[in-house]
Amino acid sequence: MQTILFLCTGNYYRSRYAELLFNELAGRAGLSWRAASRGLLVKPGVNPGPIAQPTLAALRLAGVTPSQAAIERYPAQVSAGELAGAARVIAVKEAEHRPLLATGYPGWEDRVVYWHIHDLDQATAVEALGEIDALVRALVEELTTDSGTDSGPMTSGR
Repeated sequence: MQTILFLCTGNYYRSRYAELLFNELAGRAGLSWRAASRGLLVKPGVNPGPIAQPTLAALRLAGVTPSQAAIERYPAQVSAGELAGAARVIAVKEAEHRPLLATGYPGWEDRVVYWHIHDLDQATAVEALGEIDALVRALVEELTTDSGTDSGPMTSGR
C-alpha cells in the first residue's frame, strides 16, 4: 500500500477533505493507495473541534461517510518521518505551504506537488472544497490509469 500525504496549515479543513475523499474514491476504485493528512503549523485549541463542519458537510454531499475515528481525530502536525514515508506529498496551497516547508522541513519545499487552493480568507468553503474535489477525482483517475505504479509528477492543480 502506497501513501499520499496531503498537507495544509492546520490539518482541520482542506487537507482533511482531500484525505477522506481520496480514501473513499481510491477504495471504490480498488487502488493500492491510502491517504493521510497533516498540518505544517498546527495550533492545538485554535479550532472549534477536531474537523471543520464545512468539510463534513462537503463529504456528505460527495457521498462519503467518514468513520467515527476520522471525525474525532484532532489536527496533527506532520513529522519528517511522515514526509519521508509518503510516496507522494501534496500541499494544498503553494503560497502558504512552500515557506512553511522551507522553514520547518528544509529540503522538502522542492519535493512536493503544490495545488493552489485558497483558505477561507480568500475563498468560500464551497469554492475551495469544490476545487479540491475536482483535483482529488483527477488524481484518483490518474492513479487508476497508471495502475498506481508511477510515483512521478501528478495532477498539478491550478
